[in-house]
Amino acid sequence: MARVTVEDCLENVDNRFELVLVASKRARQLANGGEATLEWENDKPTVVALREIAEGNIDASILVEKPASIVDEEALLGDQDAASSLEPQGDWSPATS
Repeated sequence: MARVTVEDCLENVDNRFELVLVASKRARQLANGGEATLEWENDKPTVVALREIAEGNIDASILVEKPASIVDEEALLGDQDAASSLEPQGDWSPATS
């Protein structure tokens, strides 16, 4: 297992702050069953995420990708017309006591 350094990762990410965001998001993806682009080599998700960044397999574009749950929800709803069909129709008013 080779040691991953911040300097290795910064060759593919703009700054340390962005590195933290990219690495944490990628580590979460891996921990939740995401497929690694490298061999795991008995490492934890955080180490694999940093190794992927250092190798150039993962970059800051991961930050603008929509999570799968949002994409699935949009696919289920379709367009705005489908979402509006969920709203009450007609002369509905709340019951008064």
